[in-house]
Formats: sequence, C-alpha cells, structure tokens
Amino acid sequence: MLETLLYNSIWILPLLTTLLCVPIPREKEKLIKNVHLFSGFLVLGIAVYLTIQLYFLSLASPVQGSVSVLRFVTELPWLQAINAHYFIGADGLSMLMVLLTAVVVFTGMLVSLNIGKGSKEFFALIQILGTSIYGVFMSFDLVLFFIFYEMEAVCMYLMIAGWGSGKKDYGGKKLTLTLALGSAMILAVFFGIHVESGIHSWNILELAQVKLPETFQMWAFPILFMGFAVSGSLFPFHFWSPDGHSAAPTAVSMLAAGVMMKMGTYGILRIAIYLMPEGARFALPYLVYLTIFNVVLAAFIAVRHKDLKYITAYSSISHLGLIFLGIAALTPVSLRGAALQMLSHGFLTALFFAAVGMIYSRTHTRNILEMGGLMKQIPFIGVAFVIAGFAGLGLPGFSGFIAEITIFIGSFENTSPVFRLITILAVLSITTTAIYILQTANRMLNGALPGRFAAITDAGPGEKTVLVLLILCLLGLGLFPAPVSDFLDSSLAPILENLKR
Repeated sequence: MLETLLYNSIWILPLLTTLLCVPIPREKEKLIKNVHLFSGFLVLGIAVYLTIQLYFLSLASPVQGSVSVLRFVTELPWLQAINAHYFIGADGLSMLMVLLTAVVVFTGMLVSLNIGKGSKEFFALIQILGTSIYGVFMSFDLVLFFIFYEMEAVCMYLMIAGWGSGKKDYGGKKLTLTLALGSAMILAVFFGIHVESGIHSWNILELAQVKLPETFQMWAFPILFMGFAVSGSLFPFHFWSPDGHSAAPTAVSMLAAGVMMKMGTYGILRIAIYLMPEGARFALPYLVYLTIFNVVLAAFIAVRHKDLKYITAYSSISHLGLIFLGIAALTPVSLRGAALQMLSHGFLTALFFAAVGMIYSRTHTRNILEMGGLMKQIPFIGVAFVIAGFAGLGLPGFSGFIAEITIFIGSFENTSPVFRLITILAVLSITTTAIYILQTANRMLNGALPGRFAAITDAGPGEKTVLVLLILCLLGLGLFPAPVSDFLDSSLAPILENLKR
C-alpha cells in the first residue's frame, strides 16, 4: 500500500510543488528554487527506492506467458462515459524510464539555478513537463496515456519561446507543430483500437489479450509507429529536433533528448508492437530502411556542423536510430538492446547537453571554431564533455557499449539480408561518430585560449553534481548491466510472447 501511494506521488508531487509555489512572491527567488529542488530530489529518492523494491519483486515472481505483471497498481473509474480509467502501474521498463526521468528532471533543475528572469514560471514548467513524462511511462490506459503525452508539447513551446535563444519562436513552433502531427496519428489509431477490439476498453493489458483484425493491423500499425516515431526523431520526421534543441534552454534540451524522445520508442514497444504484433511483423521490415538516415547520414551531418548544439542534436538522432533498428529487428536480444539504449541514450544526451549548456553560458558562443584551449579554464566541464564523447563512441565500461553491442548482435540474429546489411552500416558508422566527437573536443578544448575567455570559471558545486551524477549513471549501467537487463526482460517477455501468436 505504501509503495502504491509513493508511486502515485511521483507525478503528483511536481504538480503540488508548483501549486505550493504560486503564492510565493517572485522576489523570493531562492526560496522558490529550493522548494522545487527539494521536490525533485524527493521524487528521485522515491524513484530509486521503488526501482529497488520492484527489482526484487520481479526476481521473486518472474513473468510467465503473455500477461504483463504490474506492481504498485492503482485503477479507478475516471471518464465512465467512455469507460476510461485512471490506471497506472509499474513493470521493469516503465520503472526504469521513470527513474531516468527523475534523474534528468533533477539535474535539469540544478543547471537552471541561474536561469534569471522568470525563474518562478520556468521551474513550474519543468515540474509540469516532468509530470507529463512520468505519466506517459506510468499509464496503462490509452486515454490517460494520451493526455499525459499531449501535455509535454505545450510546456516545451512555452519554455523555448520564453527562455530560449536564437530563433526560439521558430524552433518552438516547429517542435510543437511537428509533435502535434504525430499526436494526431496516434489518437486516430487509438480510436481504431478501441472500436476494433470489440471489448470497448482502453486498458492496454486487456487489449493485448484480444487479437485485433489483421486487415486493421496492416494499416494501423504503420500509422501508429510513425506517430510515435515523430517524437523519436525518426527520418523523415527528425527535422524538428536540431532547430528545437538549438533554440532551447539547457534544461529543456536535456529533458527533450534525455526522456521526451524516449516517449516515442516506449510507445512503440508498449502499445504498437504489443497490441498489433502481426502489423509489426509485416511493416517493420520496410520501415527499417528509415533507420539508415538516422544511424549513418545523421552522423555525417554532425561532422559538417560547427554549432555545438547542432552537433549534439544530430548525434542524438544518430544514436536514436539504433533504438529503432533494435525494435525493427524484433528479436529478443535486439529488443533488450533497444530498451538498454533508451536508458543509455537518456543519460548520455542529458550529460552532453548539460556540458554544452555550461560551456555556452561562459563563452556565449556555440561555434567550435571560435573556441580553443578551454580545458585550461574549465577542466572539470572539459573532462565531463570528453567522458560524454567516450560514452557516445560506445567504449567499453560505459552504457553505450553494452546497449549498442546488444542491438548489433540482436539485429544480426534477424536472418534478413537487409537487417544484416543495415547492422553492418550501423557498426561502421561508429567511425563517423569518432570523427565528429574527437574533432569537436579537440577544436574546443585544445590549442590557444582566446583572450576573451581568460576570465571564465569552471563548474560550480551544483554543476559538478549534475555532471558527476550523470557520469555515474553511464558507468553504473556500463559496468553492471546484468541486473538492469534482467529487470527489462520481465517487461519484454509479454511483448515477445504476443509476437509469437
């Protein structure tokens, strides 16, 4: 009972904190920030505690068959006119994604302590954005899932337009309108699933036990897949990401790349493949061609760019392509690798964007050609950026190595020559990744220090906390992957079982 209440509090606490801060005058900026920080830390602590609890529960009661076993379940009648319920629960995949979100939200708050004007509203929007992302990963009712899924787009636009830089209005609108297109596709298919199931339920677990008509799956799965793929920046819907990231404040970039983009890949696993396995088997061998752009071409585009945020954004798109490759291969190992990459990519991009934001706040430029010698002035941030680069390269010891090698092995297990060719191209793309990461680090951190950067200072205590925490997450997943992999298997088992039907 206590764990169930704590689980519900994960998405409720951020909202309560926001309401609590409403009557506090803007002049008491430090108090407002401290209240939000405490709330973020408390949610993170709850997420860590529940993850540990759920892990040991999953060991004691492993999943058998096609029925997903949820813990910390709350199910209450909500919109009775359409039979929608407030239905949340946790399994390995959802709990780990909640934990990832809690880490990124907390670190995003820490890097925003110097946000300046409008900090009260900014921190409130971070909390509401966090609430929406938590809700997506916790929901097992399609209506509830969609409501949480839609909340984040509005928050993103307001934060980019209000506190962004450069073409912030353009970047914010482009992001919001593109995500709205994906949401429209998702909602249309949700209506179809509800009607075609014949049970008039929005409950994901109940719908998974119904075999939807094959003709419906053939056209509905590609639409739902692409709707979710918009959020995951799969080609050709990737174009919102670089402009959105370049205009967004640091915390928004961390949240967007670290967790918001995973909402799409999570939706594909949790809903699209789980509810429409025949459609997945039919469509994914064709949709996998789209990953060539993400994995291979996005890396080449990153080599060409000189803007730190654009480089990081295209790097993120490239690594996200590996998640889609693992999902498309539909083997047990590849799906496990895709889930691991969702976690690894979340911590990695949060670290990258945090370091880039810290550098930009000091140099006031993102052009790497205007930098040089920064390691002399900001060694802590510089080392963190290099470590992020090593993790992005997939070096052993970091989470990227475990996730990527699992995807490569799993994808190669698919006997289709197409999957094997794309897998080989994906492996070779690591060389391109090395080029843009090493080139960026060398130009930015080594060489002569421009005179205008002589007075900049290294990371403060809060910034160091952010960098260290994210690095520890990358190392923890890289050095001790077995518990996480086993934990994920308990969630993927029902999906794999449905694929065999």
